[in-house]
Amino acid sequence: MLRSGYLPHVKAWSAVLSRLASAPDGGPTLALKLFDTITRRVRRFSDVTMVADSRPDTAAFNNVLNACANLGDGKMFLKLFEEMPEFGLEPDILTYNIMIKLCARCNRKDLLVFVLERVIEKGIPLCMTTLHSLVAAYVGFGDLETVERMVQAMREGRRDLCKILREANLEDFNEDEENEILNSNQIGVSVFEKLLPNLVQGSNREPPLLPKVFAPDSRIYTTLMKGYMKQGRVTDTVRMLEAMRCQDDSKGQPDHITYTTVISALVKAGSMDPARQVLAEMTRIGVPANRFTYNILLKGYCQQLQIDNAKELLKEMADDVNIEPDVVSYNTLIDGCILVDDSAGALAFFNEMRTKGIMPTKISYTTLMKAFALSGQPKLANKVFDEMLKDPRVKADLIAWNMLVEGYCRLGLVEEAKKVIQRMKENGFHPDVATYGSLANGISLARKPGEALLLWKEVKERWEVKGEGGSSGSDSDSSSLPLKPDEELLATLADICVRAAFFQKALEIVACMEENGIPPDKTKYKKIYVEMHSRMFSSKHASQARQDRRRERKRAAEAFKFWLGLPNSYYGSEWRLDPGDSDC
Repeated sequence: MLRSGYLPHVKAWSAVLSRLASAPDGGPTLALKLFDTITRRVRRFSDVTMVADSRPDTAAFNNVLNACANLGDGKMFLKLFEEMPEFGLEPDILTYNIMIKLCARCNRKDLLVFVLERVIEKGIPLCMTTLHSLVAAYVGFGDLETVERMVQAMREGRRDLCKILREANLEDFNEDEENEILNSNQIGVSVFEKLLPNLVQGSNREPPLLPKVFAPDSRIYTTLMKGYMKQGRVTDTVRMLEAMRCQDDSKGQPDHITYTTVISALVKAGSMDPARQVLAEMTRIGVPANRFTYNILLKGYCQQLQIDNAKELLKEMADDVNIEPDVVSYNTLIDGCILVDDSAGALAFFNEMRTKGIMPTKISYTTLMKAFALSGQPKLANKVFDEMLKDPRVKADLIAWNMLVEGYCRLGLVEEAKKVIQRMKENGFHPDVATYGSLANGISLARKPGEALLLWKEVKERWEVKGEGGSSGSDSDSSSLPLKPDEELLATLADICVRAAFFQKALEIVACMEENGIPPDKTKYKKIYVEMHSRMFSSKHASQARQDRRRERKRAAEAFKFWLGLPNSYYGSEWRLDPGDSDC
């Protein structure tokens, strides 16, 4: 429509903004671009009536402000916030709810109370959604003590929440931390001073009271329970459920989200029997469980390796409560089969899912590939991958390619794995640390140290590119893309090189480990050296030509021994080389 010169109705383009603002993969950025494109075109018309239906309304601004909050972009948030009066608009309660999210994204817990006070001062009708946003923000910061105070005050019918939040700020106050915030984010401070004029003199004013009493509802209780669950406080989660059951206000009674939260906490703690009891209670009191609830239980049984119980629960879903399992259910079961080394069971669930008309996702294919890769059946994993490539609804990603590499490397089939990596590169995917880690393990298993040298050369080149601030453009060759090797990859390569007596390369690798803050296992390498190479250069009858050929290797071996702390030719020891073998 825009390319054709048409301006869509505000409700239409605002709906698109709403979806983009919360979408992954750059959605918020696209929302900002769309808003800018439309408002620039609207401004071109001097006659406002001609574009009256396309002019942004408060909902449109709230959607684009939500995009800014999701990005944590305070400067853009302020710019758009200040544009609202240009279109004759005033911020509403949703605008300030979004501002609470912005404060959370910018790690400014101290500003949350000032957003609430600003709403009260401007006389904007306060709603429960604002309190939900505040509770969620404090839970996100892990400050459950403040949330507990808020909830208790609301239960007591108090209106002095602003005072409670101010006192919480004072308890958290640390002058050094505040100075650090001010010094590191001067722009951010300026932004919030403009968004919240009450911030400048806020501490000198008496905190305002809420316009009326707000009793906590099930959503507030459930959000607090999620905070308990996140911190592993299962007992507090269950205790909160019991307290909610005793609430006289129906709005504070537990609902299916509350029960699901408790079940999730119990599952996370491995308490499957109590979790099932909570599910049974839901059925008894008439609170219907949904598919999400059952999927959490399925995951719990699979994590506890109780696949038979998971199968029974799947049957119960379909037969007893008439809830059809979805792709998440089957993906969970397939993954559970992997945990008990049952690739046949994983394939059976995959086929059952398709028989029921449930289309597999990228996770479905990759998880089934994992089942075959871990069970030593890379050819079957390859077949699943080929089928994945043929599925127009699914796009293979690097995880799938890596799983294919893993399958071959677990059997030491290095050449086949290298072919997959080459094919991966031809399809526009560049090996990452996981790819190289699998290949290194395959090389170690196949005992092909020469391949380890080639792999280290590629890893080293990409590591050095990172150190030089190299480009990571998608059209670059993989060797020019930056890479930060991890401990597992470097340790495997170092192990191979030490065993193969490639001491110069081993020293390069351990130097890379130390530079990346990874402590090399000297004890292991010392043991390998003593067991395999202690008599490496002890022959007194080698020809001069042979001595010349091994001179560099001897230097590297002595340097490696020096790094290990073993006796070497650089200081007197029983390991000193004979005069004829000296490098001097």
